[in-house]
Amino acid sequence: MIRVCALNDLPPGEAVRVDGTPPVAVFNVDGVFYAIDDTCTHQDASLADGWLEGCFIECPLHASSFDLRTGLPTCPPAKRPVRTYPVVVQDGVVYVDTEVHRDVA
Repeated sequence: MIRVCALNDLPPGEAVRVDGTPPVAVFNVDGVFYAIDDTCTHQDASLADGWLEGCFIECPLHASSFDLRTGLPTCPPAKRPVRTYPVVVQDGVVYVDTEVHRDVA
């Protein structure tokens, strides 16, 4: 498990990028936390820098959108999904389990 941040440091509607291989973006959607690969599958852009609307993140480069729950793209130009990761909140700290990920075909 990778420590992301203190729970209070990631308020609802915000995202944080966790450097690693690969980098991961963690989002707080009204108190529910989601983690996905941070790099858009269309072109190298940080999804943590995108626009969050509900459970969807829009890439800041070309407006591809991904469902945070599944990693699936919801509109072009992205055609490939991003991986999703489990998020655990324990003792006021947000963690991501990058050892367990879901690849979507």
